Amino acid sequence: MNQQTTDLHQLAKSSRNASRILASASSAQKNEALLAMAEALLASQQTVTEANEKDLTYAREQGLSKAMIDRLVLNEKRMQGMATALKEVAALKDPVGEISATQTRPNGIQVARMRIPLGVIAMIYESRPNVTSDAASLCIKAGNAVILRGGKEAFHSNHAIAQALHQGLEKAGLPREAVMVVPTTDRAAISELLTLDECIDLVIPRGGEGLIRFVAEHSRIPVIKHYKGVCHLFVDAGADHDMAIDLIIDGKTSRPGVCNALETVLVHQKEAKAFLPVALEYLRKANVEVRGCPETQNIDPSVTLATEADYEAEYLDLILAIRVVPDMQESIRHIQQYGSDHTEVIVTHDYARAREFVRKVDSSVVLVNASSRFSDGGELGLGTEIGISTTRLHAYGPMGLEALTTQKFVVFGDGQTRHNIPYRT
Repeated sequence: MNQQTTDLHQLAKSSRNASRILASASSAQKNEALLAMAEALLASQQTVTEANEKDLTYAREQGLSKAMIDRLVLNEKRMQGMATALKEVAALKDPVGEISATQTRPNGIQVARMRIPLGVIAMIYESRPNVTSDAASLCIKAGNAVILRGGKEAFHSNHAIAQALHQGLEKAGLPREAVMVVPTTDRAAISELLTLDECIDLVIPRGGEGLIRFVAEHSRIPVIKHYKGVCHLFVDAGADHDMAIDLIIDGKTSRPGVCNALETVLVHQKEAKAFLPVALEYLRKANVEVRGCPETQNIDPSVTLATEADYEAEYLDLILAIRVVPDMQESIRHIQQYGSDHTEVIVTHDYARAREFVRKVDSSVVLVNASSRFSDGGELGLGTEIGISTTRLHAYGPMGLEALTTQKFVVFGDGQTRHNIPYRT
């Protein structure tokens, strides 16, 4: 066993020990820690931004894309946002210890379920150093310890953030080992971490499709998967054109490098001739490159002809695919073929078709007349999310506090036995 393997084993064992302390911590103590972490983060802003500048310099030298660099930046606004997110999680109701589904069986025993922490969660993620703080806050509030392995492009930022979080934990009397950062950028550390199933209960990868597939294929530990966000918006027959354009512009341009950004727009054939010329003009003004089907190209010959690969793509850029479809059923078929079970939108005034779309589209978030950008834990009332699951076990969609817990059965009786006791008869 080499030194790195030994260190990771010790790190995981320390996390397991910390998780046992967190599991019995009161809501008040966990909230105190979160508020102290927010305070320490803001007090360490200069240290964190200096560390972030080292990472940004490295990212530019390595030729990372604009979308990746955007995810990496920690400016004053984002630092404030991280601190606010910590406070918001502190204000959320603590799910741990919650009793539900109580029933009395015919023999008189009372059966209930109690919500409990998962234990130790490993987060493996790329860029986006705010994930360090967000993941820590949710794990701690749900009574879990967390092991964080960020990408090498955010190495200095992640460690600076973790140091601030440790100050908050210790101020509240909780172990700093509740938030552990893997101290190496060596990719082999990921492979080793994924074998530690005796200490780690769940792995949540966040990043590109390649990273998530690597984790899923090499892990001995259950993995929450989210390969990519190929999100669609369908403009139904009779839809409000101004509303549809607003939702497309917001969904595509407000932040194109995130997973809930729109990648494909499907337009009902009855609306195409009137809708597309206006929509395309607005997209050009927003510097969006459009790749469209032959019918879209017939309406506007300047549009680049879309290929099969365009409908499968998560662009993470100012590029949008457009396809004209004969009806809603074809839009659903398209989503089923090319979608990634992330987020879909229908723009319609027909209540029955809205209900049908919601029922037949099985993606983790389906919206009616609202932007795809609402597919986010905070916007959906969960507080800061730890990730988005596009697999159905054990969570689906944005994952908040409750998704970081499980339930155990609790039974109360007054001496009931399942069988007759021989010496009593």
